[in-house]
Amino acid sequence: MDKIEEYLKKSDANEERNEIFLQVFSDDLHEAGLAEKTIRKHLNNAEFYLNVYLDRAGVIPMEEGTSGYHLSDFMGYFFIRKCMWSTPASIRSTAASLKKFYKCMLQHNKITQEQYDELTDTIKYQIEDWQEDCARFNDPDAEDLFKSW
Repeated sequence: MDKIEEYLKKSDANEERNEIFLQVFSDDLHEAGLAEKTIRKHLNNAEFYLNVYLDRAGVIPMEEGTSGYHLSDFMGYFFIRKCMWSTPASIRSTAASLKKFYKCMLQHNKITQEQYDELTDTIKYQIEDWQEDCARFNDPDAEDLFKSW
């Protein structure tokens, strides 16, 4: 099996595994009585992180998505530069969805308290920087601070 086939097989298996986690999350959001539009937004944000970013980063399992490294790379670089819809508000919205998703995973014993704390601490201490970077990146009059990235 060549490297591409191996990657695709691993990616497909990881996405199937993630579907189970996303279904648990969906069930919890419905049980909490959230509006369907809100549920879709949270599910789409979590699914994008799990099945697009973590997949491209090396088919990273959901549990490792709590790391400050992965979260900072996603929110502070990938999301801002690769997603045309990125705005400071979408940074906040996506962070809220990821916190909700991983809180659900904690409640279902899929991650540890320490993993959840790392995620929430990373968001707490870096969200304003991510939002500022996003605003600068989207401002056509701003200096191009990201050429070296």
